[in-house]
Amino acid sequence: IRYDYMKTRPSEKMHLAVVACGERLEETVTMLRSAIIFSIKPLQFHIFAEDQLHESFKDILDDFPYKGKVNYTLYPITFPTDSVTEWKKLFKPCASQRLFLPLILKNVDSLLYVDTDILFLRPVDDIWSFLKKFNSTQIAAMAPEHEEPRIGWYNRFARHPYYGVTGINSGVMLMNMTRIRRKYFKNDMTAVRLQWGEILMPLLKKYKLNITWGDQDLLNIMFFHNPESLYVFPCQWNYRPDHCIYGSNCKEAEEEGVFILHGNRGVYHDDKQPTFRAVYEAIKNYSFGDDLVRSLLQPLELELQKTMHTYCGRVYKVFIKQLRKSIRDLSVRRSKGR
Repeated sequence: IRYDYMKTRPSEKMHLAVVACGERLEETVTMLRSAIIFSIKPLQFHIFAEDQLHESFKDILDDFPYKGKVNYTLYPITFPTDSVTEWKKLFKPCASQRLFLPLILKNVDSLLYVDTDILFLRPVDDIWSFLKKFNSTQIAAMAPEHEEPRIGWYNRFARHPYYGVTGINSGVMLMNMTRIRRKYFKNDMTAVRLQWGEILMPLLKKYKLNITWGDQDLLNIMFFHNPESLYVFPCQWNYRPDHCIYGSNCKEAEEEGVFILHGNRGVYHDDKQPTFRAVYEAIKNYSFGDDLVRSLLQPLELELQKTMHTYCGRVYKVFIKQLRKSIRDLSVRRSKGR
């Protein structure tokens, strides 16, 4: 893809959504920065945040130097009026907002939803391209919750149906929202198939005493009954501490590197997984426009080498393998665009 692609196809935008509540401002901004650094086509951010965070988001994002490449819209947190409290209490504050994105963003055809603790180590364009790989029945794409069933959560502890062998993780969720809005879903509540907006509340009522991970569990139940609707992408598109803390178990990342890093359970902000924290700090502290090799890659590699006393640190090269390639590709695109 040529570097001047944006000039020739300005309408070809990628839509990225995130939900930020509580102390997630800095983490969300760092995620957005990682999306901006490498992506090729223009990005449209849909940021759902508590009202008190809106001004801070606006101040920071308006200061980003990428006019024309990035647009954003801020939204309040909203749930169906008759069940606001129930949805707010589910798992973490605001987390279940993602379930309602197809109903709120009615004019958006396709969307990449990510948690705030996501970092892109290659262009958003590359995961966006999975939309073209969907067959006629697939409406969304996610990665498995685990690669190794012996440490899997769903297959050992779940008290509800879940997708596949080990369940799916909803921290990175690519959606064809037009198809989601049109689909009638099989379910275990009625013989009648229900649409997305009709199925959510009955599911919550049926399973609320049995679910641990909130909205992710509801998605697992939904895709258990409609497995033909899910496209599953490999673990390097949603690489979490579970992929390395018990020994390396994401083979694709070993071969090609980590594409999207998911620092769940707060590992960017404590000392439990210093490899994850090092990547987060490197992207957070990078100044737009600085040389990516000298200001991001080289300092990060030095920090990662200090983590080799940990299981994830022993495979630290998977954390920079793709990053190095992304930086090289970006340099090539820029030189061609001059």
